Amino acid sequence: MQEKQIEKAILVSADIGEYDPDVSMDELSELAQTAGAEEIARVIQKREAYDSATVIGEGKLAEVKELCQSLGATLLIFDCELTASQIRNIEDETDVRVIDRTMLILDIFAGRAVSREGKLQVELAQLKYRLPRLMGLGTSLSRLGGGIGTRGPGETQLETDRRHIRRRIDKLSEELAELTERRGYSRSRRKKDNVQVGAIVGYTNAGKSTLLNLLTGADVLAEDKLFATLDPTARAIELPDGRSLLLVDTVGLIRRLPHHLVEAFKSTLEEAACADIIIHVCDVSDSDFAEKADVTLKTLAELGAAEIPVVTVLNKCDKIDENISTDDHTVKISALKNKGIDDLLAAVARDLPQTSRRMKLLLPYDKAGLSAAIRENGKVFSEEYTENGILTDALVDIMLIKQMSEFETD
Repeated sequence: MQEKQIEKAILVSADIGEYDPDVSMDELSELAQTAGAEEIARVIQKREAYDSATVIGEGKLAEVKELCQSLGATLLIFDCELTASQIRNIEDETDVRVIDRTMLILDIFAGRAVSREGKLQVELAQLKYRLPRLMGLGTSLSRLGGGIGTRGPGETQLETDRRHIRRRIDKLSEELAELTERRGYSRSRRKKDNVQVGAIVGYTNAGKSTLLNLLTGADVLAEDKLFATLDPTARAIELPDGRSLLLVDTVGLIRRLPHHLVEAFKSTLEEAACADIIIHVCDVSDSDFAEKADVTLKTLAELGAAEIPVVTVLNKCDKIDENISTDDHTVKISALKNKGIDDLLAAVARDLPQTSRRMKLLLPYDKAGLSAAIRENGKVFSEEYTENGILTDALVDIMLIKQMSEFETD
């Protein structure tokens, strides 16, 4: 089997003061590595505004061309969204294939999607992004062939006329609407059955999948790469107070997540918006973790999840020496080393909205029928028939707590 050739990429950024260019370029480099490219150089030009024709200035583009020739670059990755004409102009000048940050992220998503829904969402996002760029991309794609940024719908679809692309977008939207409706039924069913849901959210590569695997024994792909998990996974766990919680792993978030992806993955991200509690995982070993945590919280707020209780999980604490202070809603753990998990579960149980409570009851024999009511919407852990009545350890639904309180015992 022939080994896949790694593309040699030069990263390019025009710093117009919108964000920290070095931090953003570090992230772009990690994205490129995840997609299978090797960064061989990076170019940052400080400007007042993007050049309408080539993003960076004419002189800087000439420098980039020389770099491409001397280093043997096969790919230019720009840290901003490019128009079709900009892509065409830069490629004509450098004779090297050009993609932008959004195309790179979409490419990674295309390679990571596993479920039918995930694949449909990625294809829809790619087509919506590429539709206005078809006129500029068609010739360059046929000239330069495949590679990073061309996975997914494929060359043939991109070179067909706009009407065909629009028809495909309409069909994908209909299929996804059906799947979203089904997901809504599942959520309604969970609410009806009093199943509480905890959404594991966080910046990409913060350790969400590793944590889910540890808590549930699930076999979710956990790699030290961006967007290792794309399709949501749900598994049930039992909390220290006896309540069950359905944990849902969600797609990792990132700075400037393309709006096409936010829109396409809304049904997946809605799992967080409809959860009873959010478990926000942060990589505390990352010097930039506070800003990344802020990106996650802002995205959740945009999805309408601002009012849901949040337990903040400072993961990878084994990698740092400094002592970071915590509060009642923040815990330090190492998912990889299995440290702090009991504290995490206790915090989740404490902050999870009360729909039931674990109670020790002594039910008189003439009230034995109450056991059936408890079982209907709760859970009985043990029963012991004693001289004075039935000693019961049970998880009691909130609707019955007041009625059962007169039988509560130590």
